[in-house]
Amino acid sequence: MIRLGNALSAWGTPGFEAVLKQEIAQLGAEQLPLQQGLSSSNYVADAPITVMINSVAEMEKVIRVKAGIFYKGVTGGCSCEGDPTTASENTEYCEVQLDIDKATAETAVALVAEQPD
Repeated sequence: MIRLGNALSAWGTPGFEAVLKQEIAQLGAEQLPLQQGLSSSNYVADAPITVMINSVAEMEKVIRVKAGIFYKGVTGGCSCEGDPTTASENTEYCEVQLDIDKATAETAVALVAEQPD
């Protein structure tokens, strides 16, 4: 489980969202469900991510955050004759829910499923 200790320390201050965004951005693909959130790529590229805070709600024991993650995904080329590229990067987006425990900063992360239109 991940810990967002800096974000918890900043809770209730004007700098909370900035600290939270920075801390989430440092997690990367290993700790966020980015692979499961791919929509047009085969795998997550080794590139920085951008975090957008969509909502924050204080619950009894946790701070619940919904964050949008912009990241790069890679689609492998077919390596066919005449194929000028062997791989291409696509911009991907997914939304995650983070429940930050107010006592320990331990944070549960889950991919938010897309709602049908």
